[in-house]
Amino acid sequence: MLGIFVILGLTIFVIAVYFIGNTQNLFGRSTKITSVFTNVNGLQLGNNVRYAGVNVGTVKGIKIVNDTSIAVDMFINEETVSLIKRNSVAHISSDGLVGSMIVNIVPGRHGGNEIIKGGDTLLSLNPKGTSEMLNTLSTTNENAALLTADLLKITAAITSGEGLVGELIMDKDMASDFKKSISNLETTSNSALKTINRLNNLLSQVNYEESVAGVLLSDKESAGQVKGIIGRFEEASQQLNRITNNLEEFTTELKEGEGAVNLVTQDEDFRNNLDSTLKNVEEASAKFNENMEALKRNFLFRGYFRKQEREQRRLENNN
Repeated sequence: MLGIFVILGLTIFVIAVYFIGNTQNLFGRSTKITSVFTNVNGLQLGNNVRYAGVNVGTVKGIKIVNDTSIAVDMFINEETVSLIKRNSVAHISSDGLVGSMIVNIVPGRHGGNEIIKGGDTLLSLNPKGTSEMLNTLSTTNENAALLTADLLKITAAITSGEGLVGELIMDKDMASDFKKSISNLETTSNSALKTINRLNNLLSQVNYEESVAGVLLSDKESAGQVKGIIGRFEEASQQLNRITNNLEEFTTELKEGEGAVNLVTQDEDFRNNLDSTLKNVEEASAKFNENMEALKRNFLFRGYFRKQEREQRRLENNN
């Protein structure tokens, strides 16, 4: 019984060693390649190496080169080495959400036919670790929660009829007025369109060669003449304004000045004296006329005046 037990134990041990060694590439031929990372994210010796999702080797060494570089040595099966190009990229990821860390080798984007050889170094990609992704996810969840709370507040405010949007949604009268405004706007737009069409029809009927409107619209010389006339009208209006201003200044000087005209128009005593003087002049003229008539009838001067009358008639006849 002891011999049987020992034989069974050795058999199981050999089978286990074979399977483990086969999994870890202990018995097969392999090629060593290296890739340098800034952070291995918990990668351990013996973790799998995958190429395009298929296990092709294991991690055989992890060495810290300096504070920013960590070299990872990988043993790749000889059967798959010929499939990996030198432009491939290695990056560290987890086997599932909470699985062990693995090294994934991804074919390069740019074309290349050179196959990797033992001792070559692959380009590396340093993705964010799981903790960083979890922190980012947590922050995203918090922001989503805040956004949801704000949306709930906005929805509650709209439902209660607060704000312009709430009134538009909940207030029937305002909604009706808004519909009327839209209808009026549509009517106005139709009217404007009709007006534009009428204007287009009117312009299409204009005779640009013979009509006055056509000449004004198309003839540059006529347009220049019209501009000149308008300019002269403007000059005339400016001169008229200047004349009006001069008249206003002259009137002000008449009212406020000290000249003879102001004396005549403003001084009441002078006007009274002037009226009396004119009356005296009229009376004196009347008396002078009477004296002249009496002088004409006087026999001493009668011949003289008759002689003057005859000469006057002779001059009129000659003319």
